[in-house]
Amino acid sequence: MKTIISKISLALLIGGVFSSCSKFNDMNVNPLKGNDEQVKIEFFFNNSLTGAQQDPNIAERIFVLDWKTTGRQHMTNGLATGTVNDDWSKEYYRYSSEWIKNATKGIEIATNQINAGSANEYTNNLLQISRIWRAYLISEAADNFGPMPIEYAVGTNPKYSSVKDVYYYLFEELKDAISKINPSVKIPDDIAKFDRAYKFNHEKWIRYANSMRLRLAMRLSEVDAQKAKTEFETAAATNLYIINKEDNFTVAERDGWDPLAGVMSRSWNYQALSSTLNNLYLGLGGIKTERQVADSLKSSIKAENYIGKRYADHFTSMTNDPSAGYWLDGLPNKIDPRALKAFFIPGDINNQNFFLNGNDSKKTVDTLVTPSSKIPVHTKFTWNAFALGDWAAKGTNNRLRSTLVGKVPALAVQFRKSTNSRIFFANWETYFLLAEASLKGWTTGTSTQIAYENGIKANFDYWGVSQFASDYLSSTEYNRVGTSVSFAHIAEPGSEHTMDFIDGYTQTLGTVNIKYPINSLYKNGSVRNDILTKIITQKFIANLPWLPLESWNDQRRLGLPFFENPAIENALPNLPDLNSGNYMTSSIKFFPQRLPFPSSLRDSDPAGYQEAVTLLGGSDKVLTPLWWAKQN
Repeated sequence: MKTIISKISLALLIGGVFSSCSKFNDMNVNPLKGNDEQVKIEFFFNNSLTGAQQDPNIAERIFVLDWKTTGRQHMTNGLATGTVNDDWSKEYYRYSSEWIKNATKGIEIATNQINAGSANEYTNNLLQISRIWRAYLISEAADNFGPMPIEYAVGTNPKYSSVKDVYYYLFEELKDAISKINPSVKIPDDIAKFDRAYKFNHEKWIRYANSMRLRLAMRLSEVDAQKAKTEFETAAATNLYIINKEDNFTVAERDGWDPLAGVMSRSWNYQALSSTLNNLYLGLGGIKTERQVADSLKSSIKAENYIGKRYADHFTSMTNDPSAGYWLDGLPNKIDPRALKAFFIPGDINNQNFFLNGNDSKKTVDTLVTPSSKIPVHTKFTWNAFALGDWAAKGTNNRLRSTLVGKVPALAVQFRKSTNSRIFFANWETYFLLAEASLKGWTTGTSTQIAYENGIKANFDYWGVSQFASDYLSSTEYNRVGTSVSFAHIAEPGSEHTMDFIDGYTQTLGTVNIKYPINSLYKNGSVRNDILTKIITQKFIANLPWLPLESWNDQRRLGLPFFENPAIENALPNLPDLNSGNYMTSSIKFFPQRLPFPSSLRDSDPAGYQEAVTLLGGSDKVLTPLWWAKQN
């Protein structure tokens, strides 16, 4: 019977199909309880790593509709306006627990084999690599929910630890696992295939572990500075971290309905350009759009100081989005060159990045409704992004916003085909972490400027726009929120700048003073163009589209980059502190801080749930900050 069970388990583990929708009926079973199946460590590792790529069921809910939404990589209300879906959280909690549980079981099996003297020569290295991978999984869960178990016991309910204790544990776990890898041991080819990321290459896993140490250390920098500095400097001193693109932690996607299907592949998720990203992109780097687009689009490019048509009755103004209220009836004069690679231009159907989502994608005109008429608005070869939130009647009468599809830029088709490799850690993130640490005066082996510029170059290389890097890095032009690229250029932009507009109803020309937004979450809104703002702005742009959780983490930690407030034409019930009197200011109370624990945990393990909430240090709500995040 044991042999039969092992064979069945092996078939399921290699196929990576455990995360199917049929698991909904397991909701009320504590997912953190272990099991007694006995298979080889590589099988459990493969199951854990493969499962964590997220099948379409959980990817749509967590990666797209939670992380990408609250990380402002696209425009959707949902979690970004404080609305939490408990069913999605149940699913993610169960899935992530199972990924951790599988890694833990493999570690247990390998440890028992080593202690019994029955292990293969390479088993120890697989054990240490499994520990490194499990450390990431625990960090991912803790960054979403908060307090989590450290020891995933087999057959018993786990004990929860505070976020601080989880992080301290992860530092020790990563350091110890690295120290116990034996570089002289070769992993057989028939075993290496069970590692979809690195083929159990010990050096690549060590580099990943050290880069993880840099990431986790920086997460604590605002709340536990000495610990953060010590851990960061210790990892940086190894000089073994992800610095070359060949060492990036990636896992290849494939078409289908399993954990390896693309996380952004569901066609019904339009993933429209967010206002946050758009305000960062516009003008940043000073690269003219005419250098980036086909000749057929060049006539649609607008003047540099033109903001668009103003439709005061159909576009919200009750947000601190500096672009609010205007429709750009063409293409921007200058834009970050990654923008036109990541998002397609409406109506540009001959572009290989264009996402054809039914006939609506081809429509190039829609209407603004008035009591007596419908105002046609042409969308072909335009570039716009709508603020999230509640637009009330303005939104109802604005079919551009209510339909979205084909009206505004959205995620390029290249990320929807399941033919990419999902990125868990890339070399540009290491560079930006080193840049931030160097700025703090920590010992990193490099300078702030070198690391900052190398991070940009690495990401430009990924997007295939390296030909613009030199001009981009020297640009002193401000984007819509008042930040420039040049490292040496730290002059502040002033409070506002004058732009031309057209009244969309009367076609009258006019000028308007567009204010640069005040980001009161960072240095009380006193700066917009210092070095840290530049670093995090570039890191945020580089994180698109693979690392939305990290974008959310940085915003929670620093209040950077600038996130506009949701529109408040009507009150937002899940952001009760945001109102018509304060929407021009920034507050952590206007942005989600975590996922509340799912009701399945409360129902299946009331004592564990209460323990976790106590360790959280606040109510189990979406607006309760985690330990390492800004508290006010």
